[in-house]
Amino acid sequence: MKKFFMFLAVAGLMAFTANIASAQEEAADSTAATEQVAEQAAPAEVADEAVEVPLHQAIKTKFIEGGAGFMSLVVICLILGLALAIERILFLTLSKTNTKKLLESVEAALAEGGIEKAKDVCRETRGPIAEMFYEGLEHYNEGVETVEKYITSQGSIEQSKLESGLTWIALFIAIAPSLGFLGTVIGMIQAFDDIQKAGDISPNVVAGGMKVALITTVAGLIVAMILQIFFNYITAKIEAITVDMESSELEFINILTKHNAK
Repeated sequence: MKKFFMFLAVAGLMAFTANIASAQEEAADSTAATEQVAEQAAPAEVADEAVEVPLHQAIKTKFIEGGAGFMSLVVICLILGLALAIERILFLTLSKTNTKKLLESVEAALAEGGIEKAKDVCRETRGPIAEMFYEGLEHYNEGVETVEKYITSQGSIEQSKLESGLTWIALFIAIAPSLGFLGTVIGMIQAFDDIQKAGDISPNVVAGGMKVALITTVAGLIVAMILQIFFNYITAKIEAITVDMESSELEFINILTKHNAK
């Protein structure tokens, strides 16, 4: 599953890069056409309203203005972070189990066919809770206390599986704004270099470097905010599944205790 989403991420990055190349030509053509219309139009007929630009075209233009180097790195963080986030969401969705139904099925299987029948029920059920129950049933002959220890150990393993990949998402959340701030510093350096070359501090000289600085910062912060939303959503789902695992463990032990008494 991870390889599939990483492939999609690379394909999306390649498509985005191709759009950037075409956007440069489109921006140049658009500028030339605008200048030609402005020269031909009479001053009295010039409209005060700004020409509306499509959103995707504006994003491409800002991407180019921000510098392809740093902006590409920020976009890569977004693509990889989203790929990992979507993979985690799908994994957690598939890991969700109807605990009440599973406990009822295990209890019924124990009454009808014993431990082996209950193990078949757990084996056919998807999710970490079923894995915990199966591990406990494997050691049923060693006593209920031993079963509880194995269930707790298996629960820790399953929780680690649920949290797999979160550190990488957190890394991209931290890197994206850092790249934006790095672009800001480089843009400021560029602005001061232009001032030194021109020997003047006019707005036209400083505007280029300042524009690059602000665009890279905004891009990094936007990427970090998007990934943070996914990160918090994934964390909430993991917490819900973990609580479900802990509560079902107690009920499962009670079922085994009753079966052992019978």
